[in-house]
Amino acid sequence: MVENKNYKLPYKIEDPSIVKTDILEPIPYAYKSKRSIDITIKQPEYTSVCPMTGLPDNGCIIINYRPDQILVELKSLKYYLLQFRNVGMFYEHVVNKILDDLVGIIKPLSMEVTGEFTPRGGVSSIATAVYEKQ
Repeated sequence: MVENKNYKLPYKIEDPSIVKTDILEPIPYAYKSKRSIDITIKQPEYTSVCPMTGLPDNGCIIINYRPDQILVELKSLKYYLLQFRNVGMFYEHVVNKILDDLVGIIKPLSMEVTGEFTPRGGVSSIATAVYEKQ
């Protein structure tokens, strides 16, 4: 639990290790032999917490990918992203973890994960991580 000299948080900040990938459900891409497709998924209600202050971090996670043979089922992706709710992670680490986890499950041709985080203290932040299959 993060402690401030003047204030103790009423909840526990979770470690990123609680985020499990086995919740992500891969499904076959039925048109893989016919054409490529570009998919954009937006989760505008993403939440986690700052690992230093314990304050909430909110934003929009945008996932752009070109599947090879597998898609990610959207309900499972929603449940996966919900696991971050009380996790303490910096923005830059969030987008990289999501990218690594999704690439490991669906093995796309390419993927880009962007976090557009809500301004706090007058500062906004956008972080993007990119994967290209070799």
